[in-house]
Amino acid sequence: MNFETGMNVLQKWMQAVNAGDVVGLLSLYDETAVLIPTFSSRILNSPAKLRDYFERLGAREDLSIALHEKTVQEQILGDSITAISGIYCWRFVIDGELLSFEARFSYLLNLASAHPILHHHSSQIPRVL
Repeated sequence: MNFETGMNVLQKWMQAVNAGDVVGLLSLYDETAVLIPTFSSRILNSPAKLRDYFERLGAREDLSIALHEKTVQEQILGDSITAISGIYCWRFVIDGELLSFEARFSYLLNLASAHPILHHHSSQIPRVL
């Protein structure tokens, strides 16, 4: 599969999260991808670690993610290499209450690959001082 833009990859990634499709989600990551995840202090650098993280996250009740589209920035870095960043909002239930977690994200992508995500960083937005 050849992705035309970083936005195409991001939309496919979000669709997989919202559908609870862990296999589809993992298929977007390169075998050597690194994930600095939103809800873990560990850096994940293997397919097994990514699977464990997304399976645990996917088990959350009412898990969903929504994009703040006006925040999205895409940078073309080469023939097929691009970076995309912005803000999205995670939602899921904790102790019977639906909570929201805004997070900033960045991806380094190889759009010519069937597994385009090379690096993904997502972190909760800190409180302003």
